[in-house]
Parts: sequence; structure tokens; C-alpha cells
Amino acid sequence: MQPMNHQMMGYDRAITMFSPDGRLLQVEYAKKTVKQGSTTIGIAVKAGVVLISDKRILNKLIIPDSVEKIFEVDEHIGATASGIVSDARVLVERAQVKAQQARITYDTPVDVLSIVKDLASLMQLTTQTGSYRPFGVSTIVGGVDTQGPSVYLVDPTGIFFQYKAVAVGEGDSEAEEVLQKEYKEDMSVDDTISLGLTALKTFLKEDFDIRRIDCAVISASDKKYRRLPSKEVERLVK
Repeated sequence: MQPMNHQMMGYDRAITMFSPDGRLLQVEYAKKTVKQGSTTIGIAVKAGVVLISDKRILNKLIIPDSVEKIFEVDEHIGATASGIVSDARVLVERAQVKAQQARITYDTPVDVLSIVKDLASLMQLTTQTGSYRPFGVSTIVGGVDTQGPSVYLVDPTGIFFQYKAVAVGEGDSEAEEVLQKEYKEDMSVDDTISLGLTALKTFLKEDFDIRRIDCAVISASDKKYRRLPSKEVERLVK
């Protein structure tokens, strides 16, 4: 008689139940959801932070500008995600509230790490609480604060790491290969955007279309979030 698999044993039905080999299967399913999401890239250099995301517009009747994959958290912080975008929107709205609370309470812009830790704590909470499911999204948070430009990735487990450059989603391995080869800390913002677009183009190949690209920058000089129009992004495609 063959041993029953995890699904038959029911270990994937409750988020709080470990399988016999020490795994939380619902969390692993959430990470697989992220892997199937559209590719998203975050890059931090001395000149600032660049966030680039594939909108993955498959229906020609959808108006591209109506699809938003990169969100402004505060005037100096942006966020993007891969996975279930509606989950990401909930996290972003929480981060926006956290940023405004810091301004009201302390009369100062919130630092990027505080936003990341708050999101990570919420995401971790859903991995150990009954009646919840894990967030099916990995979130890239980037910004410029008193510590300079920084980019963080928070995954569905609630773990976060700071990166110089990171890609997540279906094309993460191809994109990260380009980032590892071409990344330089002293790149200009324009060159950083070009690098991110090249990394995305490596995965998308003939499907690459400027209309499906969302791009935002936070410059180290003015610490201001700015979402770029398609025409400005197009001139930086190599």
C-alpha cells in the first residue's frame, strides 16, 4: 500500500497545521502563486531607486494606463508586487496609513525599513492564525530616506531582505541573471531604468511591449516618487 500524499492527509487544509516533514503547505502554495505572477523588478543605486513591473496585459480591449502595478506609499517610497495584486493593494494601503501616521505623530517622513517591518509582521501573522490564508504576493518596497536609497523584498512567509537589485515573478531567474551581470552601484537613474528594462526584455522576448511596462523612480537628489509616462520609458529601451 502506497503512503498517502500530503493533500490526501489534509495537511494543506489548515494554515496552522505542519505536515510530518515540517512544512506549512498553504504558505508554499502562496509562494507558488507568486512564481506565477507577472515579473517585477526593484533596483537601488546611489542615484536613487527604480521600480519596474510587467502589467501583463493580455486583452487588447484593456486600457493600459488603467492598470497600475506600482504604488506610491509616500512621496519618498514606492511599492510593487508579484502574485495576487488585490492582496498587494491591501498591503499598500496599510503601508500608506503607516506612512501618514508617522508624519502626523512625529512630523517626519517614515523610514523605509519601518514600512517593511510592519508589512512583514502582518504577512507572518497570517501564517499562524486560523481562518486566515497567507498573502499570495511578494512585495518589493523601495525608497530614499536618511539612510539613502534602499530596496526590500517581503515574501509570503513574512521574511524580508534588503537587496541591491531583485526580481520576482514568473521571469525572476532570467531577469536576475541580467541584474547580477550588469548591476553597478554608481549607475545613473536612466541607466538603471535601462538595465531593468533589459532584464524584463530578456524574459518577455517578442512579447515585450512598452505599453505593458509600469515604471517609477525615486531620485536620491529630491527624494520624490515619480511614475514615468510610457514615452519617457520608451526612449530608455536598449
